[in-house]
Amino acid sequence: MTEKFLNWRPHPWHGLETGDTTSGIVTAFIEITPFDLVKYEVDKVTGYLRVDRPHKTSSLPPTLYGFIPKTYCAEKVAALMPDADRGDGDPLDICVLSERPISRAEVILSARVVGGLPMLDGGEADDKIIAVLDADEIWADIVDIAELPQQLVGRLRHYFSTYKTLVDEAPLVSVGEPYDRARALAVIAAAVADYHSHFLSS
Repeated sequence: MTEKFLNWRPHPWHGLETGDTTSGIVTAFIEITPFDLVKYEVDKVTGYLRVDRPHKTSSLPPTLYGFIPKTYCAEKVAALMPDADRGDGDPLDICVLSERPISRAEVILSARVVGGLPMLDGGEADDKIIAVLDADEIWADIVDIAELPQQLVGRLRHYFSTYKTLVDEAPLVSVGEPYDRARALAVIAAAVADYHSHFLSS
């Protein structure tokens, strides 16, 4: 019996499935690995990876970094973050921990949500969901962000607090205290609702 397959490569943002937002096992499309000296971002028109910019400092992402398909950060996401005027107008970002190094970007994986970081960038809500690779040998028993090594969560906070800031510049973003799995699932649900409102409503 022939296995079902797609005739054409789907757009990573609009063509891939979100995953199971109830259980917290979501699909992640990876744009950047911890080894990348350049920031890549999916081109919203073509779906190919575009070079956004070289990293301005020596700070590199400590985890895999990408987004959850069929999500959008707009009004409902912004409503969950105090002081946010709007969402950032992008798919919802996700950071994924893996015990074994994954050195390739532009891959898809199943990730188990454990929490998130509230990031405010110029008045825009720019949440970072934190997850572990599903069925990972080392992180398999982690359920909530409180169970992760706090040094690792601190690295993520430091990276997002500083990755846009050059020497002698004031910080451009603010990153709040990490939030738990329940809050992260609420943010994902809001991002899915924003996606439906902006892309699927008639």
